Amino acid sequence: MKRKREEEEANGESMEIVWQTPANPPEKHDYILLNGMRYVRPYYFEFISHVKNRWAGKTVVDLFAEEFKGRPYDYYVNAVKCGRIQVDGEMVPVSYIVKSSQKISHFVHRHEPPVMASDVSILQKEPDVLTVCKPASVPVHPCGQYRKNTVIGILQAEHGLAPLFPVHRLDRLVSGLLILATNASKADLFRQQIEAGKVKKQYIAKVIGVFPDGERVVDVNINYNAREGRSTAEAGNCDQNSSVKGKAACTKFTKICTDGTHSTVLCEPITGRTHQIRVHLLYTGHPIANDMLYLSENATDQSRRGMRADKIYGDLSPSITYSLHDDCVEQCKEESSNDFSIDPMCTNCPNLAPRGYDRDEEPLWLHCVKYSGPGWVYDCPYPEWAFLD
Repeated sequence: MKRKREEEEANGESMEIVWQTPANPPEKHDYILLNGMRYVRPYYFEFISHVKNRWAGKTVVDLFAEEFKGRPYDYYVNAVKCGRIQVDGEMVPVSYIVKSSQKISHFVHRHEPPVMASDVSILQKEPDVLTVCKPASVPVHPCGQYRKNTVIGILQAEHGLAPLFPVHRLDRLVSGLLILATNASKADLFRQQIEAGKVKKQYIAKVIGVFPDGERVVDVNINYNAREGRSTAEAGNCDQNSSVKGKAACTKFTKICTDGTHSTVLCEPITGRTHQIRVHLLYTGHPIANDMLYLSENATDQSRRGMRADKIYGDLSPSITYSLHDDCVEQCKEESSNDFSIDPMCTNCPNLAPRGYDRDEEPLWLHCVKYSGPGWVYDCPYPEWAFLD
């Protein structure tokens, strides 16, 4: 049994995980490349948590049905009856009332969402540092519904690289330079330098419109709304009666080139707030050109073409179900039947992907190009979209 913490249960709902099983590492044969996407063969996985105070007094079935709505009520009834849901390691009746701090486990047939099939290319390999070019759509490390479909998982499966310690993070839809330490002490050294403000970070973005010449500094607070999964710029004034929410944030922007419709902009975040670059670019009136989460409803059709970068993935209501495009469903089902056993209780079988995810994504036009600190510098090539005709 492998001890670990994770923030979401397999259906995307919040559940504090203190153990995960099985402890089998990702392997190359776990992945299926299909129609430009990387799928993970479904596998069995046990989530174990402790009963929170607000859960206490509920029946075990009601607890799961109310807190984890991604599966129907009848599923939880059957899962308790057959022992896939247990309390303190034992089977209980469906009417069992849980108590605070009891250990509850849920053994599931886990289907991970697909990611784009781009390689995780190794840029530089040193004795204690590895740098890679992270593809868009791939999370850095296990989180939520992702465990094997992550940069860490793919590197372990395809290159045998483990353990790896991310020095910094990139949002799932952001591509570019990712620095990984091969030991905890080196990772801590990097993090100390970042926290001390000794590390310079550079990104590039493709934005709507002609960005102004010269350097522009945006020094505007960022307020992150976890429920909505998005941030807002909170500009205020010195009036004592004015309450400015959020945290201080500062980003420097410099135009690299423009074609009259879009501009490629160098972005240098001084602070590190959630979605800082995306929100500060929106604040300037030049949002990232395919950033569906932050684009104004008034954006022109030309600028909005192909803008699916944030399509539902982050704020999906568990009561809503989506499926793969019709032209892919039958092929996925055929591939599924050949590559993994169908679980009769699984609410996602026979599809490879879980319910609730649309496979049609494209990279966010935001790319990390360079990190530099005391005596070191790492960089990453520009993506194709950065070169404007």
